[in-house]
Amino acid sequence: MRVLLVEDDQSVADGLLDGLSGGTFETRHVSTGAAALEALSEFSPEIVLLDLGLPDIDGTEVCRKMRTVSAVPIIVVSARDEEIDRVVALEIGADDYVVKPFGMRELIARIRAVVRRTGSSENEAPIVNERVFGSLIIDVRTQKVSLAGEDIHVTAKEFELLEYLSSDPGAVFKRSDILHDVWDTNWYGTSKTLDAHIAAIRKKLGNAAWIESVRGVGFRFGQPS
Repeated sequence: MRVLLVEDDQSVADGLLDGLSGGTFETRHVSTGAAALEALSEFSPEIVLLDLGLPDIDGTEVCRKMRTVSAVPIIVVSARDEEIDRVVALEIGADDYVVKPFGMRELIARIRAVVRRTGSSENEAPIVNERVFGSLIIDVRTQKVSLAGEDIHVTAKEFELLEYLSSDPGAVFKRSDILHDVWDTNWYGTSKTLDAHIAAIRKKLGNAAWIESVRGVGFRFGQPS
């Protein structure tokens, strides 16, 4: 997914670029309103992340101009947290409004939600609510887990972790990436928390083979033979 990031604060931009790196995001960063309007036609983004406090043109005016020439989804990402700022941005065409500071997982979730709602990305994979792995069913929409027809009670964080690992069965997820993505960028705790959650999930599923340890690297979602 092509993302146009319009942000004049380089430190903020660096954090967002890092959080959006990899996966399905191809991100281009510009720091002025003029450059954003130029990139709209040159880069053809599928979504725009727009700061309001730009050095040349106020972000609301950039949003207004973008909306006159394109239906590209726009998420305002701003430190302005007054209700009037939100109302104005939404009324002139923004699709969502996120107040700084925020977590990357929240932002990515909002990006995907806006894209689903607007249907703007032809390359976006269809949303699969139910993941079925033999007798194990993970329902992403209802956040329920069942095994051999029996409901398995998991905590919110356990489900989040299970959903994350099962998103790419067989792939190895690094510990650092899991902590970054599941516990968010503001997590500074010990990785023992991750081990405790993995152990709890394995116990509830009754077989450690559902989540395999990869020594020195992390974990991967498997399926018992």
